[in-house]
Order: sequence, then C-alpha cells, then structure tokens
Amino acid sequence: QVQLEESGGGLVQAGGSLRLSCKYSEESAVGWFRQAAGQEREFVSAINSNGGSTRYSDSVKGRFTISRDNAKNTSYLQMNSLNPEDTGVYYCAARSGPVVSASSVSYDYWGQGTQVTVSS
Repeated sequence: QVQLEESGGGLVQAGGSLRLSCKYSEESAVGWFRQAAGQEREFVSAINSNGGSTRYSDSVKGRFTISRDNAKNTSYLQMNSLNPEDTGVYYCAARSGPVVSASSVSYDYWGQGTQVTVSS
C-alpha cells in the first residue's frame, strides 16, 4: 500500500506562488487533484514514475509545473500566477502502471490533502 503525505499549502495573494510537495512511500505514477468547496474533485496534473511524461489540465497549463525526485520519494507541484479560482484542497494520488492518467478513479491511493487559499 502506497502512503502519501502532502505539504506546502497555505494562504497566498493572487499572482503569488506556492510549491506543494507529496512524499510517497513507493515509486509510482503521481497525480494532483483539487477540490473547491461544494464542487467535485478535478484533475490538475500528473507525472509518470520516472518523470518522463507529464500532463496538465487546461486551467493550469503554463502556470503549474509538476516534477518529482525519486531519490527523495517526493513529487512537487510548483504553482505560479495563482488566482482565486485555484483555491481548494489539493490532493496527491498514486497509481500503478505507466500511463499518466487524468481520471481520479484510476488512482488507488490518496493523501489527506492540503489547503490552498488564494485571496483577491
């Protein structure tokens, strides 16, 4: 069973940046999702196990960058040019297999989430 722990959330002003971290217990493909209050969880970004393939949602493309350091068992989500619509709980998730997936149902393990709040 893969264990995941997110960190790095917080309160930031619009236009600012945050870097989220996801520490994982086993090397696997990692996805980042977010959920705003009263809304469904949505895909943000994903990266395969060796970091050679990445995927982004249209809403974050060009602003967010996903990466990983397997020597540290950690994935990162660098978030720049944040706006209030980026507010929500951010979750990292892990799945087996080589495919970089945007579907939450394909992920087997989830972290507890970290809150990101962007003020206007």
